[in-house]
Amino acid sequence: MYPTLFRMTPDDRVHYTALIKLLQHFGWNWVGILTAWDGSGDEEAEELSKMMSQHGICTEYIYQIQAFSKDDIQRRRILDKSTAKVAIVCGTATMHFFTSYTSSILKRVTFIFPPSWNKLYTLNEDNSITINRSFFFLWPQNIFLDVNIYPDVFNFSDCLHDPIMEDIWIYSFHCLSPNKKKNYLFYLNSPLLLEFCTGLKNVSSVFARPSSIPSNAYIAVYVLANTLHNMYYTEKLSEHNGFQNRLHKYVRNYYYKNPYGCDIYFNERREVPSDLILYNLYFNSSFSWSRTISIIKGPDYIPETFINMSDPIYWEKGKVTVSRCSDPCIPGTRKKFGSSIYKCCYECVSCPEGEISNISDSENCMKCPDEEWPNEKKDRCVPKLVEFLSYTDTIVVVFSAVSILCCLLTGLILVIFIHYQDTPIVKANNRNLSYLLLVSIMLSFLCVFLFLGHPVDVTCMLRVTSFGVIFSVAVSSLLAKSIMVCIAFKATKPGSPWRKWMGAKLPTFIIRVLSLVQVIICVTWLSISPPFQDQDTHSYQGKIIIQCNEGSVIGFYSVLGYMGLLAAVSFIIAFLARTLPDSFNEAKYITFSMLVFCSVWIAMIPAYLSTRGKYMVAVEVFALIASSSGLLGCIFFPKCYIILFRPDLNTKTFIH
Repeated sequence: MYPTLFRMTPDDRVHYTALIKLLQHFGWNWVGILTAWDGSGDEEAEELSKMMSQHGICTEYIYQIQAFSKDDIQRRRILDKSTAKVAIVCGTATMHFFTSYTSSILKRVTFIFPPSWNKLYTLNEDNSITINRSFFFLWPQNIFLDVNIYPDVFNFSDCLHDPIMEDIWIYSFHCLSPNKKKNYLFYLNSPLLLEFCTGLKNVSSVFARPSSIPSNAYIAVYVLANTLHNMYYTEKLSEHNGFQNRLHKYVRNYYYKNPYGCDIYFNERREVPSDLILYNLYFNSSFSWSRTISIIKGPDYIPETFINMSDPIYWEKGKVTVSRCSDPCIPGTRKKFGSSIYKCCYECVSCPEGEISNISDSENCMKCPDEEWPNEKKDRCVPKLVEFLSYTDTIVVVFSAVSILCCLLTGLILVIFIHYQDTPIVKANNRNLSYLLLVSIMLSFLCVFLFLGHPVDVTCMLRVTSFGVIFSVAVSSLLAKSIMVCIAFKATKPGSPWRKWMGAKLPTFIIRVLSLVQVIICVTWLSISPPFQDQDTHSYQGKIIIQCNEGSVIGFYSVLGYMGLLAAVSFIIAFLARTLPDSFNEAKYITFSMLVFCSVWIAMIPAYLSTRGKYMVAVEVFALIASSSGLLGCIFFPKCYIILFRPDLNTKTFIH
């Protein structure tokens, strides 16, 4: 609206911003505001409350102190019940506001005074105790007025028509005024007594000392005089056209390096930047003030951390004032807002599972990455525990020992069978099939080690395919044995056509064909969608399960299903042949071994589906060891017993 307006008074935004930074520095988010009775601080209080709200600082009350008010009980109750330990003073009031409030209500409050409170040095003892250890902001006071504004001498009676001159006489010369209110205010703010003044006083001496406030009017006159001077010597005075615009240009570009403080110039908002000084008052028994100073430099106004004072700050009882509606929420917790209308009033609740907060007073918790999990305090994410069937686990040690012992036992039985290969008990039911079956069982025990330790892609591909093929060979051998038992019984009849199937070719053919089918299934599975190492980060809280992903579920269950089909067929045939009249009918042992085999794998299915991680792998390993041990024990232990302990039964006469 006024493009040629230049502001000489400091901008209130500088004071507001500095005040908010001060509150944030000490963590004060629950404050009260005191305003003057004359309404001078109402607009300031409203604007300041709005700005503080935008920065998360709540105003508990805005209290207007009434001067000379006797009926102020209700307002006193507001202060008495307030929990804010910091109060911001707004307006151009004087210290008489605090005279009647020097009770414990105000003594427990830390005050922050605005730059308009520029006469804090005119304090009596009661006022000093009330605002002791408080803060106040001031604009620089370094402009010297070395001019004679008035004649050297003046009579007090001649100045009563001028209220400003009247105030100067009262405060500078302690003259008793006809205005009783002014006399009372002086009495409240000073321990000195007023007296009747007669005669002349040297008024100019009052202005010979530094001004109590920056003389902005003096600066304005000085700036305008200099710009007119520059304009006079640069342009012709006779040119009156566009005088205002030309003067605007000179004022806009004016710059004066001030040796006493801030340089004088106009920024982009056509304002004169000014420093702002923060004071911390300390009153002691000798009525002296110790001031801890922090200078907020213009024109940048407020750096991020402007409270950087080398001198100590004086606090009530030596402790930093705490003014909050709620205690800070420590890291690991978050704010939970209840029914209070104030955002600064809340409860602190722990972060949900899987989430953390690493800063104080966090409103929301954040989730940890999939590879990490909150620590016990929930203030930072830590790597999740990696879980797999490690060799350091006790159960792995047990599995490894049992697998090795069973493998050695199988090898020992194979050696025994080779050593007694010409005996009737070994020759019965095709000793070559027995050798192949023992080797298959030995390899199946060694397959256990593919399931132990940290899984990788190679071991994941070899796990199921290896024991699938090996078990298929073993079960195919048992199926071939069962078929050969049936053929041998039928071939004993005279003229039986089954005699031509007797020999080593049929069992070999059966094993090759049935095993080849399993190999084809495995190759197809590995070609289309092979198993691979996978990380399960969701099944268990705080754990990363390193496991094998089957890739193609169809391929996985095809391998197991085909192996189960072979076992079922072998069981049925062996079961039908178990009652054939033979002195050593191996079908009954095959029947029992298949019964154990099928029972183990059927029982494994619900246990396998109900577990995760290393326990699921442990179920697989247990089923593998148990089924292999069942085959070994049911089929070969009876034969070894006869070979080693009952050689009298290992004869052709007994076998036939």
